[in-house]
Amino acid sequence: MMTTTADGHALPPLPFAGEGWGGGASAREIAMAEKKEPTWKVSSKLRSNARALRKNSTDTERILWSELRDHRLNGAGFRRQVPIGSYIADFMCHTAKLVIELDGGQHFSDRGEQTDAARSALIEAKGFQVLRFGNHDVMTNRAGVLETIAAAIEARAPTLTLPRKRERERSVPVRSGRARSSARLASMCWAHPRCCRWRS
Repeated sequence: MMTTTADGHALPPLPFAGEGWGGGASAREIAMAEKKEPTWKVSSKLRSNARALRKNSTDTERILWSELRDHRLNGAGFRRQVPIGSYIADFMCHTAKLVIELDGGQHFSDRGEQTDAARSALIEAKGFQVLRFGNHDVMTNRAGVLETIAAAIEARAPTLTLPRKRERERSVPVRSGRARSSARLASMCWAHPRCCRWRS
């Protein structure tokens, strides 16, 4: 079917969905060109070790994870037991480039401190800052540990985005008069009018 303009000139037919008039790269070429390689490779053994550590976490790790998970601390997203280089970091925030390590009693020997220093040097060489806390610190001074982590996040990633719910709450402008009542009408649930309430 031929389409015409208002002055009677014929236009070529529109392309089918997903097609263009040419000149671009195919989807396969784009997918191949944009393929990104990870900055470090992780062996399958290291991945399975990290998975096992997540399943069998210590009491201290569970306590700190309850404070860090779901963007609870300053909106920063953390992962736990993350392979990095030949090591597995206890907690990692990619946005702030921050690694948190929890140290038990075995870390305070001379050999343990040397191993930890080598581990920290490798992680820092990849651009991360390493924060180390003893298990005793987490158990007895959790607020102080969280303050230290929050300060490091703020220093390294001051423009973290707010979680979506808080972002929506802050971006809703205050309206007055008719605009407010029309906004309330628009916010009603029309599928279930009996159970709806006005939103403020």
